[in-house]
Amino acid sequence: MNKTGKLYIAIIIPLIVWLIPTDFIPIEGLTIVEHRVIALFILAALFWILEPVPIYSTSILIMVLLLVTVSDHSLIFFKVGVDEPGFGSLIRYQDIMGNFASPIIMLFLGGFFLAMAATKYRLDINLANVLLKPFGNKPKYVLIGIIAITALFSMFMSNTATTAMMLALLVPVLALFKPDDRGKIAFGLAVPFAANVGGIGTIIGTPPNAIGVRYLSGEYAIGFGQWMAFALPFVVIMLAFLWFILLRFYPVETESIDLKIGGKFLKSWKAIVVYCTFAVTLLLWLLDFLHGMNAYIVALIPVAVFSVTTIITKDDLKRISWDVLWLVAGGLALGLALERTGLAESIVESIPFGDFAPMLIVACACLITIIMSNFISNTATANLLLPIMVALGTSIPGLYEIGGLRYIVLTVTFACSLGMAMPISTPPNALSYASGFFKTNDMLKMGIIIGAVGLTFAYFYLYILADVIDVL
Repeated sequence: MNKTGKLYIAIIIPLIVWLIPTDFIPIEGLTIVEHRVIALFILAALFWILEPVPIYSTSILIMVLLLVTVSDHSLIFFKVGVDEPGFGSLIRYQDIMGNFASPIIMLFLGGFFLAMAATKYRLDINLANVLLKPFGNKPKYVLIGIIAITALFSMFMSNTATTAMMLALLVPVLALFKPDDRGKIAFGLAVPFAANVGGIGTIIGTPPNAIGVRYLSGEYAIGFGQWMAFALPFVVIMLAFLWFILLRFYPVETESIDLKIGGKFLKSWKAIVVYCTFAVTLLLWLLDFLHGMNAYIVALIPVAVFSVTTIITKDDLKRISWDVLWLVAGGLALGLALERTGLAESIVESIPFGDFAPMLIVACACLITIIMSNFISNTATANLLLPIMVALGTSIPGLYEIGGLRYIVLTVTFACSLGMAMPISTPPNALSYASGFFKTNDMLKMGIIIGAVGLTFAYFYLYILADVIDVL
C-alpha cells in the first residue's frame, strides 16, 4: 500500500469514530470530550503504525488537535454545551503545551548533550574499548556485552540515561560493520529493549516498580532484596531470549569486530571537562537517593556545563534530534488526555471483570496494560491501572487463592515495562529510533514478539512464585 492509501485509512477510520453518536460507543458514561479523545487516540495509533507522514509530525498534529478540540481554549465550536451534563472536562491548554518542556524532555536534552560531547571528544570510542573488551571480537558475543551492560546500568539508573550513554558507545562499534549488514539493526534494537527489560530487575529500576511496591504493604510487602531475588532470574532469561531473537531475525554478516580502534583519551581541558562531567552525571544518577536530585534535574547539569564552556556550540545545537523531542512530547500529550479526561479509567472500568475466572482476569489486566503502555508512558499506565488492580485483588475471592493482591500487582507491573513495540512506547525506544539504525517496522515486529513472550512468561512465572516469594 502506498502512502496515499495509508493516509486515507489513517484519516477516514478516526473520522468515522468521531462522527458516530457517543451513545453508540459501548463505554458506560462516556462523555463528549472522552469520545473526541478516542477518535484522536485512534488517529495517532494509525498514523504512528502506518507512517503516512513522519512520526514526529503525527505528534505535533495530535498536540494541535488536542488544543483545538479538547482544551479549555479550544475552538469555540467545540465548546458548545460545555456546561451540560455529559460533556466532560476540558484540559488546560497550558498542560498540553507544557509537554514540550516536560521533565522527560529535559532528560532527553541532557542525554543528547552527553552523547554529542562524548562523540566530539572521543569518549565514546574509548568507552567502547574498555567496557566491551572482555567480550572479544565476535559480533554475537559483543552483542551480549551491549545487552548485559545496558541492562545492568538500567537496574540502578534511569533507563533513558542508560540508553543515551549506550548509544554513544554503540556508534564506534557499528562503524566497523559492513555497510549493508542487517546485524546493525540487532545492535540498534538491543539497547532500548535491554534497557526496558533491565529496569524490571530492581525496585528503583523503573517507576512502575516503585508504584507497584507502594501498593504492596502488610503481609504483601516486598523488600529490595526480595524483589531482586525473583526479578533478576526473569530479567536474565528475557535478556537471553532478546539476544537469541535479534540474531535470529537480523543475523550479523560481519565476521569480526576489532574494538582496538586506536587513539587515547584526549588531555585538553575541554576533554577533561567532558570526562569529569560524564562521570559526575552518571554518579549523580546512580546516587539520587543520597543527594535528593532526581534524574531530570541532574540531566540539566551537562547542558549547563557544556554550554558555558562552549564544548557544545550553537552549530552543535542544530544537530540535536529535535524531531525526537517532538515525538515524545506528542506521546506525553496523548497520555495526558487519556488521564485527565478520565477516558483510560472509563475504558478499564467498563470491562466486567467480575464475570471472568480469576486467571482470565489477570490475563485481561496484563493485556490491557501492555497495550496501553505501548501508547502512553509506562508510569502513567501503572498509575491508572494499579489502583483498579488492587481493588480487584482484594475483592475477588478467587484471586486470593492464586496469590491475590501480590500476583495481580506484580504481573501488571511487569507488563508496564514490556510495552515497547513503538518509538513512542518508552523514552529508550524514542532515543534509539533517533539513531537511524532501524525502521519503525523493525521495532514494531521485535517489540511485539518480546512483549508477548515476556508477558506470557511473567504470567506463569509469577503464578508459580506467588507462594515462594514469601520465603525469598
